[in-house]
Amino acid sequence: MAHIGILCPTLTGHLNPMMAIGRELQRRSHRVTIVGLIDGQAQVVAAGLDFLAIGMSQFPLGSTQQSLKTLGELNGLAALNYSLKLVERATGILLEESPAAIAATDIDCLLVDQSFYSGSTIAELLNLPFITVCCALMFNPEPDIPPFFTPWRYQPTAWGRLRNQAGYQLLALLGRGQIRQITRYRQQRHLPPLDYEHDTFSNLAQICQQPVAFEFPRQSLPGCLHFVGPCIDVDGREPATFPFAQLTRRPLIYASLGTLQNQLLWLFRAIAIACQNLDVQLVIALGGGTSPAALPTLPGSPLVVGYAPQVELLQQATLTITHAGMNTVLESLSNGVPMVAIPITNDQPGVAARIAWTGAGEYLTHRGLTAPKLHCKIHQVLTQPSYRQSAQRLRKVIQATGGAQQAADIIEQVISTGEPVLNAQHRPQS
Repeated sequence: MAHIGILCPTLTGHLNPMMAIGRELQRRSHRVTIVGLIDGQAQVVAAGLDFLAIGMSQFPLGSTQQSLKTLGELNGLAALNYSLKLVERATGILLEESPAAIAATDIDCLLVDQSFYSGSTIAELLNLPFITVCCALMFNPEPDIPPFFTPWRYQPTAWGRLRNQAGYQLLALLGRGQIRQITRYRQQRHLPPLDYEHDTFSNLAQICQQPVAFEFPRQSLPGCLHFVGPCIDVDGREPATFPFAQLTRRPLIYASLGTLQNQLLWLFRAIAIACQNLDVQLVIALGGGTSPAALPTLPGSPLVVGYAPQVELLQQATLTITHAGMNTVLESLSNGVPMVAIPITNDQPGVAARIAWTGAGEYLTHRGLTAPKLHCKIHQVLTQPSYRQSAQRLRKVIQATGGAQQAADIIEQVISTGEPVLNAQHRPQS
C-alpha cells in the first residue's frame, strides 16, 4: 500500500475535502500524512490521519488564528491581497522545509492543493508523482472564463474575453511575489523554467470537487481533469454541539460567513434585520470569529452559535445565506438548498456568480449591501420555486458523482500505473 502525502493550507475549507479523500484512502489501507503548519494538527489528528508539522519557528501554535482574525476584518481586493501575502509566506516555508521533511519519510505520492503553486516544484525536486486537488473554485485559466476572484457573468464574447484578460493580468500582478519565490528557488537548484498557467498543475490527474454542472462551459480542459463532486466526510470532522431542541417548525434559514471572513459583524446584523419580519427561524453560525456572548443582541432573536454541525442543519434548511465558500455551497446543493450569497473575497465572488448562473440562488456584493436589499433577495429566493428546483436538480447531479471515493479511485490508478488518468468526456489541452 502507498504512503500518500498531502500539501494543503491548514484551513477548514481546504482541510475538510482533503481529509475526506485522505480518510477514504486510509479505509483502503493506504497511509496518509498531511504536511502543514502546526495549527492544523489537532483537526487532522482528530480525523485519524497522520500529521507532519513544518514552519514551527515562523508559524508557532496560534499564529494562524491571529492571521485569520486580521483577514476576517478585510474584504474585497484588500482581503485577496492579504490572502496572497499569506500564501507567499507559506510558499517560503513549503520550499524551505517540506522537501527535507518529506524526504525523511517514506511518502511516495503527493496530493497538492491547487492553491499551492510550489507543490509541483517540490514534487519534481523529490522525484515524486503528484496529483492536483481543487478544493476551492478551480483556477484553470481560459479566455472565456472570468478569473476566480471576480463576480463577472459568463460572457463568451470579444468584450468578455478582453475583460477576463485584464482580470488575469491583475491576478498575476497581485501574485507575483509567490511566482518570484518559486522561480528563484528553481534557478538555484537548476530546475527548468515553468509555464505557470499549466506546469504548476499535475499532468497525471487533476481532481475537482465541483460537479461539472456547477462550472461555466469550458472549451480547453486538460484531459486528466475529473469533476468528482463534493468530497464530504462528516465523521472526520470535529463535533460541534448544537441546541437542536430549540429549533421550531418554521422554515429554517441557515446563515454562515465561514471561518475566514467572519469578523464583519455588521453583516450578521444585516442578515438578522433582513430576516426578522419573515416567518422563518434564523440560525447564525459565527465560525469562530467571535463568541455569541460577545455579539450584541440581534433583531428578531436568531439562534446564534459559535460553530454549527453544518451538514445536519442543511438537511433541515429551506435557505442558506452564505459567503459563497465552496464547501458551504456544495453542502447546500448536496441537500437541494437554494442560497443567497454575500461574497466577500478570494474565490467567493466566482462561486457566487455560478450560484446565479445555475439558477440555484442569488447574490449581492458586500459593497452597498443594506438589510432591505438583502431582505428582497431572501424573499425572492424563498418564494420563487425555480430556485429550489434548480438546487434540487444540482442535488441529483451531485448524487450521481463519486466524491471522495471517485477521487481515491483516480489516485490509486495513478499510483499503480504511473500514467495519466484521462477523462473520456473531454480532450487533452493542446
